[in-house]
Amino acid sequence: MLSKFNAESIIMNSSTFLSPDAIRASFSSAMSSMYRTEVPAYGTLLSLVAEVNAKTLAASPEMAQRLEQTDTLERISEERHGAIRVGTPAELSMLRRVFAVMGMYPVGYYDLSEAGVPVHSTAFRPVGDAALKINPFRVFTSLLRLDLIEDAALREEARKTLDARQIFTAKAILLLEKAEMNGGLDATDAASFVQEILETFRWHDHASVSNDLYRRLHDAHRLIADVVSFKGPHINHLTPRTLDIDAVQALMPANGISPKAVIEGPPTRKLPHPFAPDIIQGIGGERFLHQC
Repeated sequence: MLSKFNAESIIMNSSTFLSPDAIRASFSSAMSSMYRTEVPAYGTLLSLVAEVNAKTLAASPEMAQRLEQTDTLERISEERHGAIRVGTPAELSMLRRVFAVMGMYPVGYYDLSEAGVPVHSTAFRPVGDAALKINPFRVFTSLLRLDLIEDAALREEARKTLDARQIFTAKAILLLEKAEMNGGLDATDAASFVQEILETFRWHDHASVSNDLYRRLHDAHRLIADVVSFKGPHINHLTPRTLDIDAVQALMPANGISPKAVIEGPPTRKLPHPFAPDIIQGIGGERFLHQC
């Protein structure tokens, strides 16, 4: 139980805290900047999407009016859908706490093993209308299912590898605990928190396991190798919102981007598509832009 002094201190200091919505917006922007550096084609895609969205709205006043009426017109360029995969329940639990600081909560449950993918997933996102209108950033988060590795010895090696790693920096953990203890973070701490958490999502180009173990993990499933073999997870796709998927894909080759042969998303429709589809290949064939 908080003492009267501590409770009063938190109340007095709460006015100096940055809102979870503001922290989420800062993190989304920082993530986009980092991903643009890691995957240069993503920066080109953002420009194409902005161009297509502007032309689509100019050609369809009805769509523009509908988006304006639902308070979504101004946020189109800010919408992002990211995805990350973690290896252990403990890592997922920490991410839950991290996302809570940003006002993002788990919504939905998806057992992707039904599609032959050894993970189950949820989406962390803001849940209230007001928070969604401020910044609707969400992260589709998947947890590896080690129980689906048939080889018991390989399963144990994967478990030990994952248990030995720490995917969060020491400072990120300290700031998370501070936010939970005090009920929030001021602007300075929030800025540091965003940068430290960003490290968890950063691309790692060197495996932390032997070539032999990587090969065996990959033979079991390439996603298992991707999750287990590195010192931490990484953002494996980040998508902007588009109002015309087909137009974006048509412009990609002329702008130096090789689209996938098939758009992995909904069919063409007159209503806005929520996000750019899985149409662009990325680092090592592992990073893609993905249909929400």
